[in-house]
Amino acid sequence: MSGDHPRANLPPLSLHVPEPRFRPGDAVDFLDVEVPPAGAQPRPDTGAHPSSFTGLAYSLVRVLDEQDRAVGPWDPKLSPDMLRRMLRSMALVRAFDERMFRAQRQGKTSFYMKSTGEEAVAVAAAYALDRDDMCFPSYRQQGLLIARDWSLVDMMNQIYSNKGDRLDGKQLPIMYSSKEASFFTISGNLATQYPQAVGWAMASAARGDTRIAATWCGEGSTAEGDFHSACTFASVYRAPVILNVVNNQWAISSFSGFAGAEATTFAARAVGYGIAGLRVDGNDALAVYAATAWAAERARTNHGPTLIELFTYRAEGHSTSDDPSAYRSAAEATAWPLGDPIRRLKDHLIGLGEWDEDAHAAQDKELAEMVKAAQKEAETNGILGHGLHQPFETMFEGVFEELPWHLREQRDQMLAEEEASGRPWRHK
Repeated sequence: MSGDHPRANLPPLSLHVPEPRFRPGDAVDFLDVEVPPAGAQPRPDTGAHPSSFTGLAYSLVRVLDEQDRAVGPWDPKLSPDMLRRMLRSMALVRAFDERMFRAQRQGKTSFYMKSTGEEAVAVAAAYALDRDDMCFPSYRQQGLLIARDWSLVDMMNQIYSNKGDRLDGKQLPIMYSSKEASFFTISGNLATQYPQAVGWAMASAARGDTRIAATWCGEGSTAEGDFHSACTFASVYRAPVILNVVNNQWAISSFSGFAGAEATTFAARAVGYGIAGLRVDGNDALAVYAATAWAAERARTNHGPTLIELFTYRAEGHSTSDDPSAYRSAAEATAWPLGDPIRRLKDHLIGLGEWDEDAHAAQDKELAEMVKAAQKEAETNGILGHGLHQPFETMFEGVFEELPWHLREQRDQMLAEEEASGRPWRHK
């Protein structure tokens, strides 16, 4: 480059590569996480224009203050009975997670994913939605099923891929499916559930129905094309859908900065699409409930979609295949400034005089025994490594509405060989 070139005095171009603030062994302070006062965020009318939500997309909707009192315009003013039901469901999710995590470590199943620290994200939302609203979850929203009183045994059968598994062993453990519970089949291909949810919501509106859809993905999945396609369709057609982004700070071992967290909030992505955007304290069950109920009313009254960023923290590993100590400080989970969602709701109820420590301990014991009994029942149907639990020919079933000719041919060939050889391929 010649010396008289007009850009000769400029520094060379460089790229910014995001780096997490804390690595294994580092002290943790989270002083950069802005936590505004609870109750300070306005609650707009559910019919407000999307352009008025910029402030809420950059702030943090909170209801429980530092003393775990419910304050401000977002307080849903739930009855003590409802609060106790939500607390019980959240505690049951944690008890379920602990037992299934242990089962994986014992070799009874191949894989499990806990939702420790994120229980409010699914449970509070489930209580704010109608039971027949269709949920399109990611793989850490088992609380939706538990809050809807789904059978623990049925969930465990799926985890074990045993003879009681309604999915015939075709799905990775924890990828549940229940049409009866309005719970769409979980997919390991991240963000695929977003356009599915928007499409389902559009179909519901086209039929003149009253059911809405809600979907969840992690903050890392917002970098997927499916996320952006879904936002475009949801905005253009004002689909009656709630788009939840669970920002738990980590996409497996990649911190949220790689998905854009250093530049802006994930709720702010709604602004460019003309969608109402809310950023919510995901460890505050009352705030999650209030935001979901608000978004559900907006969708049900034909005012369009809402994108909710649920600001939370993944307290444990991504899955049983992950070792978080290899990429983050062990102090992060306890230093997280928004606390534990179960403890916060428990302390709120105690502050109301509607709960106490003894009742909570008794409930934890009861739920642990309930989960243990469900596990014992599910294991009568088999566990990993105890042989073939499903009829061999079921590998050809339950995927296509009409089996393609080449698969019919393969199935018939297999059955003919089985009959000719006398090999016991079929499950007895």
